[in-house]
Amino acid sequence: MNNNCPECFSTKGLKFTFSQEEVENKLYNKANREVTTTLTCETCHEIIYPVNWTEDIERIHNYQKKLAKLKPTGVKLKPLAYLLLITDALIIGWIIYYLRGVL
Repeated sequence: MNNNCPECFSTKGLKFTFSQEEVENKLYNKANREVTTTLTCETCHEIIYPVNWTEDIERIHNYQKKLAKLKPTGVKLKPLAYLLLITDALIIGWIIYYLRGVL
């Protein structure tokens, strides 16, 4: 960004970082909907908090947030989860078949 840093007034070095927390375990991956934004100045190495943002920085933030490519928030199952689902379905099917034969 070419805006002035509110701390050191440098016109170079402002950098937005958008991050999204991801939950991962043995069965699935899922990205949270919440996106955190951090504005840092590469010149003075300070974090610029939203309280100190100017209207121009706020406008650029909104524009950059629209352009950011975020991970989908849906659940992505891993092979172990598919294996457990298929095994459960086979066990339930076998129990139903067995109970029909007994009754």
